[in-house]
Amino acid sequence: MQKSTPPEDLSRLTLLGREAKPSRKLETFPNRHPDRDYIVTMETAEFTCVCPMTGQPDFADLHISYIPDASILESKSLKLYLWSYRNEGIFHEHVTNVILEDVVAALSPRWCKVTANFGVRGGISITVEAEYKKPGWSKP
Repeated sequence: MQKSTPPEDLSRLTLLGREAKPSRKLETFPNRHPDRDYIVTMETAEFTCVCPMTGQPDFADLHISYIPDASILESKSLKLYLWSYRNEGIFHEHVTNVILEDVVAALSPRWCKVTANFGVRGGISITVEAEYKKPGWSKP
């Protein structure tokens, strides 16, 4: 088995190593271990969007975990994707589910879970968990 990343894995990546600006494009590269179930977790404490009613900023710790099938999510594209919500007026529950849907559309993972822990607003914190399981796949 090859130890380093083959050049063909890099050929589809258009955001890595380029100027950073918000983008709704999620990029992937091939999973070199598709025969194994393993969990990839990506986290950020810097997710922001805004309340669609007040325009006030909402801050969240965001955790995306998935068991890849054929593809792996490229982290810079995820960073730019999440950045694109910075000024988006969207409810917590909706944005968490949209992120899950977009990650699933990009990856077609065996399993994926997005957890968003939003900061306290009006004395209440909100945690939203959205989960996807590929039809026919069962967690070992």
